[in-house]
Amino acid sequence: MTVLLFILGVVIMAVGIAASIALHEVGHLLPAKLFNVRVTKYMIGFGPTLWSRTKGETEYGFKAIPLGGYVSMVGMYPPAKEGGPVRASSTGMFQTLAEEARSASAEEITDQDRGRLFYQLPVWKKVIIMLGGPTMNLLIGVVLFAVLLMGFGTPQATTTIADVSKCQVQQGRTAGTDTAACKPTPAAAAGIQPGDEVVSLGGTPVTSWNQFTAMVRSSAGKQEKLTVKRGGQLVNTTITPVLTSRPVVGADGQPVLDANGKQQYQDVGFVGMGAASKTVPQPASAVLPAVGDNIARVAGVVVNLPARVVAVGKAAFSNEPRDPNGPISVVGVGRVAGEVASLDQVPAVAKAATLVSLLGGVNLALFVFNLVPLLPLDGGHIAGALYEGARRRIAKLFGRRDPGPVDIAKLLPLTYVVGALLLGMSALLIYADIVKPVNIFG
Repeated sequence: MTVLLFILGVVIMAVGIAASIALHEVGHLLPAKLFNVRVTKYMIGFGPTLWSRTKGETEYGFKAIPLGGYVSMVGMYPPAKEGGPVRASSTGMFQTLAEEARSASAEEITDQDRGRLFYQLPVWKKVIIMLGGPTMNLLIGVVLFAVLLMGFGTPQATTTIADVSKCQVQQGRTAGTDTAACKPTPAAAAGIQPGDEVVSLGGTPVTSWNQFTAMVRSSAGKQEKLTVKRGGQLVNTTITPVLTSRPVVGADGQPVLDANGKQQYQDVGFVGMGAASKTVPQPASAVLPAVGDNIARVAGVVVNLPARVVAVGKAAFSNEPRDPNGPISVVGVGRVAGEVASLDQVPAVAKAATLVSLLGGVNLALFVFNLVPLLPLDGGHIAGALYEGARRRIAKLFGRRDPGPVDIAKLLPLTYVVGALLLGMSALLIYADIVKPVNIFG
C-alpha cells in the first residue's frame, strides 16, 4: 500500500508539473495569437514528437523528453537589415551561427506573413508575449496558495498545552529527561498538565500563544500567577520562568542566522511547555504576502544558484550532507511528493495540502527563474525587447535613424552556452536527487 501511495504522489505531481508547463506555454500562445503573430508550433517537451495535431496554422503536440515546452513563432530573428535580404554567411563561427538562424527563420516566412512577424511587433507587444509564460506560473501559484491558505488553512498554535517538559537542561541533560536528578521545569513544578488551556498570566488574559510566549520571555525570574482551564474548571497556580538561552526565531518562523550562518541565541524566560496546534483557514489578505515571501526565498536561491549547485555537486560525490533548502530537480520534487503521499498516520487532507503547497512552490520557482535576463529564458527575450525600446527612444530623442529591432541572433553563441549550462545543471540535480535526495523529514 505504501508503494502504491508513493507512486500516486509521484504521478499527481508529474501531472501537475506537466499542466503547469502547458499553461506556461499557453501564456505565450494566447497573446501571440491576439497580436496576430503566426504560431507554427505549440509543443510540450523536447526531442522526437510522440503525438501532434494541426489545427488552423498551429501544430499542437507532445514530445519525448518532458522537461519543458515551447511555442514557435514566425519571425523571431530579423534579417541583417530590416526589410533587406538575408546576408551570405561569413567564415566566422559566431557570424555563421547568426546567419544560419536568420536563414532558418526566413525559410518559414511566406508572403502572407508580412506584418505578422514577431520582430515587427512594437516593444510592448513583445514584452507581453514573453512575459505571458511566467505570468501564467505566477497566477497558478497564487491560486494554489489561495487554495492552501483559505481552503486547507495553516497550523496555528493554540492556548492549549500539548506537552510539558519535566526537566530543565542541566549538566548535559536535555529538557524532558525524567530522572530523579533533574531539576523540574517551571511548568512541571507548577503542576501544568497536557490538555490544560492557558487563561491568564499575571492577571492578564491570554488570547493567543504568541502573546503568552512574549509574556513568558520577558518575565524571567518573576513569580507570576498562572490560571489554566482543566476539565472545565479554572485552576490557579504560580510559575517562575527561568532565564535560558533560546534560539532566535524571525517573524516568518525561520531561525535567525548571524553573519557566519550560525543560529543566533538570546537569554529569555522559559517555562518548558509547548502548545497544541490546529489548522485554521486564513483570510484572502494572507495569500499575496505568503506568495511574496515564497518568491523572495526563491529569488535568494536563484541569486546564489552557482554556489548552491556547486554545493549540491559536492554533496552528491562525497559524504557531505545535502542542503534541504537547496535547489532540486523535477525528479526531486516527484520524490518528495511520493514520500509525502506514503506517510503513515498522516491524514489525507494534510497530504493533499502539502502537495498543493509543493506544486504552488514549483510554479513560483518557474516564475522567478524564467525572469532571469539570459537567453534562452523568457527574461532574456524581455531584456532584449526593453533594450530595443530604449535604443529606439534614444535615437528618436537625438533625431537619429531608427536602429530597428534588436538582432538576438547575434546572441546565439551565448544562448547555446547558457543552454548547455542549464542542461548540465539539470543533469547534476537529477543525479543528486537519485543518489542523495533531500531529506525533508529530518
